[in-house]
Amino acid sequence: MSSGPSRVFIARLAGIAVFDPAGDQVGRVRDVVVALWSGTGRPRVLGLVVDVPPRRAVFLPITRVTAFDAKAVIFNGRLNMRRFSQRPAETLAIAEMLDRHVRGEDGVEYVVIDVGMEPVRGREWRITKVAVQRPSRLRRGGSVRRRRGETLVLDWDEISGLHVAAEQQGAVGLINAFERLKPADLASVIHELSPKRRGEVAAALDDERLADILEELPEDDQVEILGKLDVDRAADVLEAMGPDDAADLLGELPPEQRERLLALMEPEEAEPVRRLLSYADDTAGGLMTTEPVILQPDATVAEALAQIRNPDLNPALAAQVYVCRPPTETPTGHYLGTVHFQRLLRDPPSTMIGEIVDAALSPLRPSMSLQTVAGHLATYNLVSAAVVDEDGHMIGAVTIDDVLDHLLPADWRDTAMDAEEGAAEPFDTETESLRGGR
Repeated sequence: MSSGPSRVFIARLAGIAVFDPAGDQVGRVRDVVVALWSGTGRPRVLGLVVDVPPRRAVFLPITRVTAFDAKAVIFNGRLNMRRFSQRPAETLAIAEMLDRHVRGEDGVEYVVIDVGMEPVRGREWRITKVAVQRPSRLRRGGSVRRRRGETLVLDWDEISGLHVAAEQQGAVGLINAFERLKPADLASVIHELSPKRRGEVAAALDDERLADILEELPEDDQVEILGKLDVDRAADVLEAMGPDDAADLLGELPPEQRERLLALMEPEEAEPVRRLLSYADDTAGGLMTTEPVILQPDATVAEALAQIRNPDLNPALAAQVYVCRPPTETPTGHYLGTVHFQRLLRDPPSTMIGEIVDAALSPLRPSMSLQTVAGHLATYNLVSAAVVDEDGHMIGAVTIDDVLDHLLPADWRDTAMDAEEGAAEPFDTETESLRGGR
C-alpha cells in the first residue's frame, strides 16, 4: 500500500470510484470480500467487489490496491474481468456483516454499523475494528420505546457473534452504505443477495425506494420480493411504482393474488393499472405509461419547462409535453398534439404552447403492435409518442425504454446481471491463490 489511511472503514467505500494508475475510472466499489475463518482471530481481507460497465461485478484482489482515500480507490491496473462469484468460505462485509447483532465482552448486545480494516504486513489487510451501536430504551408516559444509543468502536477480539449465521438481520446499515447508488445499480446488489437477505433489505427500504428498485429487477426477483411483503405493504409499493411497471409486475402474478392487491390499492391508483392490464403486452396500450406530461393549450412555455425540469421525471417523458383539452389526466380531453423540448427552448417563455404545437405527427393507437410502435419511434426519431383512442382522447404515452424492454429477450435483465460474455478469462494465479484456489 503506497498511500492512504492506515485504517479504512468498509461501509464508507460503498459506491466510491475505482481508478487505474492513468487516472481512468474503471468502476465503483460494491463490497469487500472477507475470509472470516482465516486461521487467526482477525479475518483476512481478500479483495473488493467492483462494479464495472455494463453492470458486471468483478473481483479486485486487495494486493492490487495501491491507495485508499475518501473519494477513490487506486489499483495497479491489473483487473481480471471474470465475473465475481462468491465462494462458500467468503463473506461480503457490507451485505452480510452490517446490521448483525453481536455481544461485547461485557455481555451487552450491539448492532454492527461498520467494520474497519488495517494493513498488518506487506500488502495483507485484516479486519481489526468493529463499529457498533448500543440500543437503549426510554420510558415516556409509561410506554417503552427504543432509540439508537451511542456509537462505539471495539477491537475485533472484543465482540462475538459474527461467525454464527444470523437468523434475523436488519438492513439499515447496508441501505445507508449504498444510499448514493442509482436504483439500477442497487438492484444489481440486491439481485446478488441470498433470498433471505433480499427479503430483509426489502423490509427495511421505504416504499418509494423499493418501488424504484423493483422496476430494475428481473421478474423472478420482483415476484419473490413482493410475495414476502405483507399484502397491505405490497399494495403500497405497487402504488409507488409507475402504473406501467406495476401492471407488468401484477401481470406475472396468479389472478387471485393480482385481484387482491388491486383491491387493496387506492382506487385512483388502481384504475390506470387495471386499464393497462386490459391490453396485450405487445401492443401500444400494453406498453404505455398513463402519466406523461400533459398541459392545456393556454399553458405557457415557462410552465411547460417547469414541468419537464422535474428531476423525478423519466428522461424520455421529459423530452416533450402533450397538449390536450381538459381534463389533463388520462384519458384526457381531445388530443391536440406534441411540443418537443427543443421547441420549448427556442420560443419566449410567455408563448402559449397551443401556438407551437406539432399537430402533423400522427399519434399511436392502443392496438398497434410492438413492431409498429418501434418503427414509428425510429421513423420520426422519437423517444416517446402519444397513444390516443378512437375518440381522440389521449390515454397514455409509449417511451423508448419500454419498447426496448420488450424487444430485448425476456431474460435480458438476468443476462445483464449474470451472463458471462465472450471467451473465458485466463487463469489468474494471484487471485486464485488469495481466494484459496478454484
